[in-house]
Amino acid sequence: MSAQTLPAAQTEERTSSVQQLSPEVLAEYYRALEALVTEDDEPVDNLFSERQQRLLADALETSWSHPRFGKRFLAAVNVGVFYALDQPAVVPDLLLSIGIEPHRSAVKKEEKSYFIWVYGKPPELVVEIVSNTRGNELGQKADLYGWMRVRYYVVYDPQRLLGAEGLHVLENTLMGWQPMPGRWLQGLNLGVTLWQGVYGGMEATWLRWCDAAGRVLPTGQERAELERQRAERLAAKLRALGVNPDDLAD
Repeated sequence: MSAQTLPAAQTEERTSSVQQLSPEVLAEYYRALEALVTEDDEPVDNLFSERQQRLLADALETSWSHPRFGKRFLAAVNVGVFYALDQPAVVPDLLLSIGIEPHRSAVKKEEKSYFIWVYGKPPELVVEIVSNTRGNELGQKADLYGWMRVRYYVVYDPQRLLGAEGLHVLENTLMGWQPMPGRWLQGLNLGVTLWQGVYGGMEATWLRWCDAAGRVLPTGQERAELERQRAERLAAKLRALGVNPDDLAD
C-alpha cells in the first residue's frame, strides 16, 4: 500500500514507533522536537487571504468526503508542515491530508502541527494564495513541496503577481510538477474553479472546490440556505394541495 493511502492503524503504528527508540535517542528526539517553533503568532497577509482560506476549509468540512476514506481527512489552514527535525516548518495556506485521524487534543508538541513522520505521509494537497512576490510559490516553495512528495499543488494568484496565469493547478509526476488543464484532482475526486460572488461580506473572485460537473461545493452557510429554500418550495407545494405545512409539524 502506498504512503499516500495509509489507514489509521498504520499511521498509529508509525507514531508509536517513536516510542520504541532507546531512552537516549528518545530523549534527544524530544529535545529537538521541543526546539521546533510550531506557533509564531504571525498574522495572515490580508483580509482576502483570511477569508479565502476559511472558505476552502469550510466547504471541505461541510460538503466533501473522499470516495474511500469518507470524512477521515484533515483540512487545515496556516498550519506548519514539518518534514525534518532540523528544519523549520513550511506553512501552506491550506493543506488536505486524507485517510488520517486528526489528533483529538493539542497538548503535546507533536499534536500542534503536521509532522510528516507522525502522520506517516505528506499531505496530498497544498494550496497557496499569492499576496506578494516574496513567497516564491512557483519557485523554491514548489520545489520543496515536490521534494516532500505532495501530490497536488494549487497556487491562486488573484492579483497576477507571478504572471498572466492567475490559477496554477499542478500534479507531482516523475517529470516534476505538471499543469492539470482540467483542474480536476482525480486522486481526490475533487476539482477547483474560480467563482465570482460574496463570501464573508466581501465581493471577489474566489477559489472554490467543485464536483465533476463543475458545481461548487457549498459552505455551511450556503448549505443551510439551500435547505431553507428547499423547505419553502415544499411548503408552497403543500399549500397548493390544500395542506397546511404547519399542521404536519404537529
